Amino acid sequence: MLPSPAERPRADIVIYDGECQFCCRQVARLDWLDRGGRLAFLSLHDPAVAALLPGMSHEELMKEMLVLPAAAANRQPRPVHGGAAAARYLSRRLPLLWWLAPLLHLPGSLPLWSWAYHLVARNRYRWNKARGKADCATGSCDLHFQAPKPRS
Repeated sequence: MLPSPAERPRADIVIYDGECQFCCRQVARLDWLDRGGRLAFLSLHDPAVAALLPGMSHEELMKEMLVLPAAAANRQPRPVHGGAAAARYLSRRLPLLWWLAPLLHLPGSLPLWSWAYHLVARNRYRWNKARGKADCATGSCDLHFQAPKPRS
């Protein structure tokens, strides 16, 4: 079980797709890498997310993982790191990811990392479905996976 914001009130909050098994595996890895208890996790499907990010639609939340910095908890509007920018932020926050920071922070490289991140994010259900039904026990892969349309 991943630590929640209630369990770690001073932690950065990682918001992820809790119905996507691919995403769940990735945040479980983040939790394992977080030796200092710096992160708390919240599924985008949790009603608490609407209170944290009132201006974001479900479709926007489904596009990428988001990180809300703990230090910004009392500031409005609350800064949010999403997708590749979230990965960059986490590479500076988690000591076991520091080796990635120089690569992710190369000047001018964010557009490349963003493109790669969104390629993975768009295909996460397709790749999860390819792993077999055992990983898609909830049926969420079927809900979000759209087979390619046949060419005419």
